[in-house]
Amino acid sequence: MISLILTESSLELVPKELQSHPSVISHGKKLGKTPFEILLDNSWHFAAMKGIKNEIKRGRPDLVHFCILEATTIPLYQKNEIKIYIHTIDDKVIYFGDNVHIPKSYHRFAGLIEKLLLEKTIESNGEVLLEIKNKSFSDLIDEIKPSKVIGFSTKGEKHSFENSASRLTENSCLVIGGFQKGHFSDAILNKIDQLISIDEASLEAHVVVARMLYEYEKTIFM
Repeated sequence: MISLILTESSLELVPKELQSHPSVISHGKKLGKTPFEILLDNSWHFAAMKGIKNEIKRGRPDLVHFCILEATTIPLYQKNEIKIYIHTIDDKVIYFGDNVHIPKSYHRFAGLIEKLLLEKTIESNGEVLLEIKNKSFSDLIDEIKPSKVIGFSTKGEKHSFENSASRLTENSCLVIGGFQKGHFSDAILNKIDQLISIDEASLEAHVVVARMLYEYEKTIFM
C-alpha cells in the first residue's frame, strides 16, 4: 500500500486575528455561523488575508477538495491500495477511515471539514470516518515509516508521470502540495528523499494527484 500526503494544505478555520474583519463577519452571517466556525477562504476573505503570513499558501480549501475527490473515487482507493493524509498549513493531520466517501458538493465538504476542525472526529454508526490531530509533517512521516518519500515540485528532477510511477515501491509515500502557489517549506523538503518535476509548467495539485495515481494504477492493475 502506498501513501499520499497533501502537505501544507490550505485548510484551516479563520484565525483569531482575522475574525473581526468585516468580510469575515459578513460571510459568517451568510452561513449562519460565527467567524471562528468557518473555513478561511480567499474567495470570501481576500481583503482580510492581505499581508498575513504564508498568504499565497492559504485560503484555498477548494483545491484540497478537488484533490481528495480525485484520490477517493478511483480503483486504487476502492481496493484499499492507498492511504490518504491531509497535512495542513498549521501542522494538523487529517486521517481517513477505510473507504470514506467525501461529499462531491464543495459546500457540504466545507461544512464537514468545519465540523471536523471543531469537534476533532467525524463518526457514523460508531466508526471513525475522519479524525484530526495536531501533528507536524515530520512526525507523520516518522509514523508512516515509508520506504521512500517522493515529492513533486517544479524544482525537482525532470521525470515523466510514467517514469515516476515506475519508481514506486509498495510502501512509497507521495507528497503533493495542497496549496495554490509557492514551494515546499524546508521542514517538508528535509523529509523528502527524492524531489521530482513532471512538467515544466506548474500544474495544479489535483492534476498531479489524478495523473500520478492513474499511472501507478496501470503498474499494478493492468
